[in-house]
Amino acid sequence: MRKKNFVVLITLVLLFALSGCKSSSETSVYADRENWVYLEDDKAASADVFFICPTVYSGTDDSFNMDMNDEKVKSDFLGATNMEKGIYDENCSFFAPYYRQAGLNVYEMPEDEREKYLDIAYEDIEDAFLYYIDNYNNGQPIILAGFSQGADMSIRLLKECFADEDINSLLVACYAIGWNITDEEINEYPHLKFATGEDDTGVIISFNSEAEEVTDSIMIPEGMHTLAINPLNWKTDSTTASKEENMGACFTDYDGNIVSEIPNLTGAYIDPVRGALKVTDVKPEEYPPVLSIFESGIYHIYDYQFFYRNLQENVGVRLESYLKDNTD
Repeated sequence: MRKKNFVVLITLVLLFALSGCKSSSETSVYADRENWVYLEDDKAASADVFFICPTVYSGTDDSFNMDMNDEKVKSDFLGATNMEKGIYDENCSFFAPYYRQAGLNVYEMPEDEREKYLDIAYEDIEDAFLYYIDNYNNGQPIILAGFSQGADMSIRLLKECFADEDINSLLVACYAIGWNITDEEINEYPHLKFATGEDDTGVIISFNSEAEEVTDSIMIPEGMHTLAINPLNWKTDSTTASKEENMGACFTDYDGNIVSEIPNLTGAYIDPVRGALKVTDVKPEEYPPVLSIFESGIYHIYDYQFFYRNLQENVGVRLESYLKDNTD
């Protein structure tokens, strides 16, 4: 497997030029191990996970991107990464960069004013990914994963750095949970593929959880239709999955420990109009949004937690499928 994909790796410099992705720089800040949350470059594993952390930086009146030297925010960054790491890291090496993520205050701005701050965040993500490819990947299959802002960055990375078929051939799947992606984007970037079942590879897996009565959110503004797959039955239509299909909701702490696990917490179905994942068996007052940018009934911060065990199992299923299809 590694020998076959090493041939692919040799061509990456040329392919990045074709895809519009920059070349890695010898002076990249990601040459410094301190700029990685996780850099498991010495672990024997079947694949790599490149994980992009969700938003933990609040921002201030005059600061809109995280300072890479802010140790308090970096501690929260590590904690938020740990909360989701256990879904992905079995049989995988884990790579997660710190980056100058946009603050929560950016999401309080009109959408057209956010982009300059998100561009700063993406600049770091692309830099980290290219450094990872040049120095650590060695032709390994890649699971790209992120949540919220991290999911947005994952999709941007797919658009820019996976445009060539040979680069895309390393992609097991992209778990871009808690962000929207539209048919228009898929059409604009034909190398992007959205998942259609539980074991297809080279695809995007995404959904946004909300109560049945919600009609508008930051994640899915009213009038938008986003693509989604149901993490309980792995269907993209509106077929309802019962709570009995939920293998376990897991609520984790900043060390990644599961402090509470609830099998069969809730079922879910995809709203055919919004593309939202409608959660059927919990109430908004039981799981409040916590963050002020979300209204009651937006279960954004629970996207991973409500469906933890199903997602964890699915990562293994897709990796097994990829290895089966790509092993000589």
